[in-house]
Amino acid sequence: MSSVQSVLTPKPPKVPKSGRAARAQDPATGKPKAAGSARRREIWAAYGFISPWIIGFVVFTAGPMLASLVLSFTDYDAIGSTHNVGFANYQQLFEDPQVAKSLMNTLIFAVLRVPLAMAFALVLAMLLLKVGRTAGFFRTVFYLPVMTPPVAVGILFLLLFNGNVGLINHVLGFFGIEGPSWTTDSFWVKPGLVLTSLWSVGSTVVIYFAALRNVPKDLYEAAELDGASRWTSFRHVTLPQISGTLFFTLIVNTIASLQTFTEAYTAFFGTATTQSYSSDAALFYVVYLFQQAFQYMHMGYASALAWLLFLVILVITIIQAKVSKRFVYYEGDQR
Repeated sequence: MSSVQSVLTPKPPKVPKSGRAARAQDPATGKPKAAGSARRREIWAAYGFISPWIIGFVVFTAGPMLASLVLSFTDYDAIGSTHNVGFANYQQLFEDPQVAKSLMNTLIFAVLRVPLAMAFALVLAMLLLKVGRTAGFFRTVFYLPVMTPPVAVGILFLLLFNGNVGLINHVLGFFGIEGPSWTTDSFWVKPGLVLTSLWSVGSTVVIYFAALRNVPKDLYEAAELDGASRWTSFRHVTLPQISGTLFFTLIVNTIASLQTFTEAYTAFFGTATTQSYSSDAALFYVVYLFQQAFQYMHMGYASALAWLLFLVILVITIIQAKVSKRFVYYEGDQR
């Protein structure tokens, strides 16, 4: 009876959709189109926002990289006609003794600077944690030297580390220590440049300060309850918690050290007077690349030098990334 009644009972007529609801219906699939169109609009809006970066990357980074790769197989000198020379420029890299010398100087500088800069920045960042409300002021003070032009830092190096009238040797003499000839003794040129580079560790200090503030305090409290000393807490709590930040600054500082140029060039190659110093000890890789490109106009050879540096940095970064898996802790790791 109920089935007969359900058949005899008329069903209410379907009300046709109108307006946006009707237009949103896809006649082929029957699915609404409003969500898909809205998503497409969001995607195009996102591309619009990042388009300035994409254009800048293509024009100022990817484009010049491809152009330098092409030029590395030519004898381009920006003046005469250009000819294809094949792998002659890359073969010359292994025959030029200045390449090995400048690369070794750069690697020594990086090995000296990176750990020293990271340790110095970490000490300053930990001191910032102790100053309380004035941390913002000192954080600004530490960061201000980063904004100093590198050319000024190169001149500052000559003023501070001059063997005869430099401030550093005067301070050492006050304690009865005879200071070395920082700018003329090839053994002390790179250490002097490393010490000068510590002037601009402010950005690393700010990064470490933010990482240290994010370390959970209950971990320190638990370590204190277990009788851990300050050194033990630092080693087993602080360092693992900020290891990701340390790894990031390791890569950034390594790349920056391998590309060092302005301070050394200003101090030792900028004028005829400074070139009379022990410039061979300060002949860093990018300095030699700059000389080949803009002093001798060997643009093709300089392009090959640039790609060799790119490969060196790439290999070092890959090694650092592989080694970091054993020492870097990330929250949520299942290890």
